[in-house]
Amino acid sequence: MDVKWTSLSSVLSKESLSAIKALKFKRMTPVQAACIPQFLRNKDVAVEAVTGSGKTLAFLLPLLEMLKKRETPLKKHEVGAVILTPTRELAIQIDEVLSHFLRYFSDFSSVLFIGGANVGANIDKFLTNGGNIVIATPGRMEDMFQRKQGAFNLAGSIKALEVLVLDEADRLLDMGFTASINTILSYLPKQRRTGLFSATQTDEVENLIRAGLRNPLRITVKEKLSTESESLQRTPLTLKNYYMIVDADEKFNQLLHFLKEHKQEKVMVFFSTCAGVDYFSRALQHILKKSQILSIHGKMKQKRNKIFSNFRQLASGVLTCTDVMARGVDIPEVHWVIQFDPPSSASSFVHRCGRTARIGNTGNALVMLLPAEDTYTTFISINQKVPMEQLEKAEDVHNYLPTVQKLAAKDRAIYEKGMRAYVSFIQSYAKHECSMIFRVKDLDFGKLATGFSLLKIPKMPELKGKDIPNFHPAEINVDNIPFRDKHREKQRQVRIESGEQLQRHKKMKRPPKSVPWSRQKEKVEKKKKRVEKKLRAQKRKLEEVQPTNTTEELDDLGSDLRLIKKLKKGKISNNEFNQEFVGSALNKPDSDSECDT
Repeated sequence: MDVKWTSLSSVLSKESLSAIKALKFKRMTPVQAACIPQFLRNKDVAVEAVTGSGKTLAFLLPLLEMLKKRETPLKKHEVGAVILTPTRELAIQIDEVLSHFLRYFSDFSSVLFIGGANVGANIDKFLTNGGNIVIATPGRMEDMFQRKQGAFNLAGSIKALEVLVLDEADRLLDMGFTASINTILSYLPKQRRTGLFSATQTDEVENLIRAGLRNPLRITVKEKLSTESESLQRTPLTLKNYYMIVDADEKFNQLLHFLKEHKQEKVMVFFSTCAGVDYFSRALQHILKKSQILSIHGKMKQKRNKIFSNFRQLASGVLTCTDVMARGVDIPEVHWVIQFDPPSSASSFVHRCGRTARIGNTGNALVMLLPAEDTYTTFISINQKVPMEQLEKAEDVHNYLPTVQKLAAKDRAIYEKGMRAYVSFIQSYAKHECSMIFRVKDLDFGKLATGFSLLKIPKMPELKGKDIPNFHPAEINVDNIPFRDKHREKQRQVRIESGEQLQRHKKMKRPPKSVPWSRQKEKVEKKKKRVEKKLRAQKRKLEEVQPTNTTEELDDLGSDLRLIKKLKKGKISNNEFNQEFVGSALNKPDSDSECDT
């Protein structure tokens, strides 16, 4: 399909055509040519198209045209369109594209409601500049509906809504936003146009189409494998997909060798867990000191937006990430996508690969598989219509694993990250969607631990009672590994000291001396009462001038009185009192006869 933008001059405004011309786009992509005319005819659309096919423009242009053609122009704080996306990175990207068009559609304003941003600042921006077009992640959008701050009332502003767009709809549902989307839909007016855009159509997406769209026009755009074949593939034809069969203890070395061979290119490396990203990015930073190594995963808060923007601007570098970066985001000129860990679902495989070879550009993708996982290539070619070629592993690769072990032996933070990465990988592997291919019982835990450069294998239920070959623990006491961060190390030493004291107390047959037994306390109280009674009796006799006691006895009683006074004033402890006076009484029988003079 080769359709020029000028062919839509009758339905697009001069503002839209000028903005497109400035972007130097001469021809529409298939999804744009199929979707834009239908969306402009006020039809609900459900669009399925391969990743990187230009879906953003396919909904932004109709959205702007519909708002421009309103009979009653939007007021400053009236919301005419809402775009929901699964991740803040994709929301930022859409906002950047929209900002370009708003230079030509100067009557409209936009606002971004995403996680990781200052809520108060977003509200202030809306109140100051308005927000006719809202770009948001579902969780934050739901939160905004429930906020009432001064003049801010999003539920009231949304009554003028014309268009709702759900971008990457399958991902929205996969990430558990179903409840949030249902809440948001309850606030929106029923008379609206809705566009649903996705790379794959799942059962959940079908349910959402039936619930949220009225008589939608379904648009599906895929690419043929060849002119002779009627098979369709879900990745662009300009993308070359490769796989490499490599043992678990060789994987990291092969990755490093590959990155050194492509150090002048832009590479994304996908891991299955956040802990894996944290650990391996630190290892890569230590070894590839001259390369720019960045990392992103879902547990990051404020830093994600800045890191994403930085990587987009790089000419070369490495981004280690989880599937949070697998959908929708458009990063310029990514040369290679490497899947160090295969994704948990077949659809994620396609989306990861789609970060390269976007909008007609060429790109390459490589997935690294263990020998027991080789049938995954056949599964992907059948299930996702993605042809793959084998890329042979490099020979005589340098062994970087001892370097990472030395790093972990000097810094407890690295050591602990490695242990967490190993445990989280195994737990993630056990939950893999393709459980017939990715079986935990087929894993060589020893080689895997060697490939993670571990100093010892952590204790976990999956390894209980197993004999683990192909691993040699480091000959060091891992309990003595310090944190390089002095503050963290000081905290660790305090915890160790507290733990040792607690263990000593547990091993003692009796509590510490400073904590008297209940029986000992009872005897002490009885002794105090007896001594006081005896002193009162002596005092009475002295007043009667009946010196029945010797001087030595009176001195002893005076000494006893002084001890009791010191105890009452807190000048001596119970222990000192026991040692000086009461200790001898503890073994004596309790009888009132002792009080007789």
